[in-house]
Amino acid sequence: MPPARTFVFVLKGYPRLSETFIAQEIRALEKLGLAIRIVAMRHPTDGKVHPIHREIRAPVAYLPEYLHDEPGRVLRALWRASRRPGFRLAFRQFRHDLRRDFSRNRIRRMGQAAVLAAEMPDGIAGLHAHFIHTPASVVRYAAAITGKPWSVSAHAKDIWTTADWDLAEKLEGAEWAVTCTQAGLERLNALAPAARPVHLVYHGLDLARFPALLTPRPARDGADAAQPVRILTICRAVEKKGLDTLIAALARLPAGLAWEWVHAGGGALAGKLKEQARALGIAGRCSFRGALDQAEVLALYRQADVFVLPCRIAGDGDRDGLPNVLAEAASQGLALLSTNVSGVPELIEAGVNGLMIGPDDGDALARELERLIREPLLRFRLGRSAMQRVRSAFDHEDTVRALFALFMQGSPIDESVRRAAE
Repeated sequence: MPPARTFVFVLKGYPRLSETFIAQEIRALEKLGLAIRIVAMRHPTDGKVHPIHREIRAPVAYLPEYLHDEPGRVLRALWRASRRPGFRLAFRQFRHDLRRDFSRNRIRRMGQAAVLAAEMPDGIAGLHAHFIHTPASVVRYAAAITGKPWSVSAHAKDIWTTADWDLAEKLEGAEWAVTCTQAGLERLNALAPAARPVHLVYHGLDLARFPALLTPRPARDGADAAQPVRILTICRAVEKKGLDTLIAALARLPAGLAWEWVHAGGGALAGKLKEQARALGIAGRCSFRGALDQAEVLALYRQADVFVLPCRIAGDGDRDGLPNVLAEAASQGLALLSTNVSGVPELIEAGVNGLMIGPDDGDALARELERLIREPLLRFRLGRSAMQRVRSAFDHEDTVRALFALFMQGSPIDESVRRAAE
């Protein structure tokens, strides 16, 4: 096989426990023959990493998170970048953007782009941004400076909280763009050039890391205090996850019903949620585990009876795409309960492979939770159907081949690499 084409992937932070889907994608692309260099805009803040992070071969570099932290590095990069033919184009783009978004954040992205361009090794085929907000701003300016083509993966918050003008100009300049839900695709394609529509590529799930649970779950029905029904939520404790609505709904459940709730994930709202559970008198039934690695998360899926994620649209417009944890939970045969927000209906068919309600409807959430607690046969039916759905339609082996083909488009590739993508 000839030397692989090398792409620089620009990420907000790396490694991050909440972005397993990005790590999974990078490793799968590496296996297909794509050479990758990771550049992160932030150093890691999680105390753990997933096993897949240890498998990734790509070298990792970090941009200065704040320009004043490394002024010498930034000034040297600006000097080197200013001598490149593309710097004038990049600076025009930056100045144009700054007029509409006059902020330190915008200035920071130009400084980071200069560092990225100045320190980029030879032989790079292109740049790829994960998220169409700040990472794509850095990549767009750096691509202008270096003359390299660039592409972008848009996901969730970045789609819904970025201004239309910003999205439109990035979609105009990118060689190609992908997103992971039909809902996100429709928003982006309303702004994208008609000749270059955005591609829909679901994240998919690495089923080898989530083998099917073969042993049946106990038929708990909430009648035995010694055998409570186990409710699980895995997500960051942030507004768009709707965890305050969930805790309020849990408090509405009949007093004699036996259940326990486990939350796994970091997030700024964890303290407030714990206080809410104490104030409502259910703290003894609620367990907050914090951020966990993938092996620990898999164990929780297998111990649980119900997976609930009451997504909502946050006050600033932020929302989920299609949360990967729903596919993970489904792969383990868990009954799913979520809301009809964004891409969730693209996985859950209400009453067939899960239950779905409107966002912020605490009464409906309590009612459906009680139903799932009391009816183990319903949980089994929904969970089995959810597992079949994920294993037939969300296998990442299929989705990553589509992504690989986009990276290789327009360039001659070795026939053995081509066969790997087919």
